[in-house]
Amino acid sequence: MQQKHKIIVSITGASGSIYAKVLLDKLAGLSAQIEQVGIVMSPNAKDVWKHELGNEDYKNYPFTFYEPSNFYAPFASGSAKYNVMIVCPCSMGTLARIASGISNDLTTRAADVILKERRKLLLLVRDTPYSLIHINNMQTVTQAGAIVCPASPSFYSNPKTFEELVATVIDRALDLAGLDIKSYRWSE
Repeated sequence: MQQKHKIIVSITGASGSIYAKVLLDKLAGLSAQIEQVGIVMSPNAKDVWKHELGNEDYKNYPFTFYEPSNFYAPFASGSAKYNVMIVCPCSMGTLARIASGISNDLTTRAADVILKERRKLLLLVRDTPYSLIHINNMQTVTQAGAIVCPASPSFYSNPKTFEELVATVIDRALDLAGLDIKSYRWSE
């Protein structure tokens, strides 16, 4: 029997709420592979979601939401055995705090836990262009074991909608997280 995943999703205030929406939609459809999903949304993430998507539909997902200040959330400790964390979208400020080991909120504490426990941390960075500081922070987290997965969509599947285009990134992230998903595969 395949082990079910315990997944943390952190949604930061970076532009790109549609990436978080598509990720949550897909995770909701993968319940057979998932034991638990814990969500952390920054206040800015809620504002950006409402501005970009015109709604507050993040409230409708069947996951447990935790306040960014809640260090009593289970995944604030390695003993809870969450095995994957996806920061989507990942702001450059969040990347910098993770790279520096600053655990000043639940997102950065959970990322610190995931890294120290040698589990999967995926950072879907959503910014352009990158400064040298951003690049150095990406190098630091990569050397620490994280996977930087830029929110750079692919086009070879001929996506027809924004959501299909965004799914090219989210499907890649879910592959990297170790979930079994149906997705467009090159030359298949």
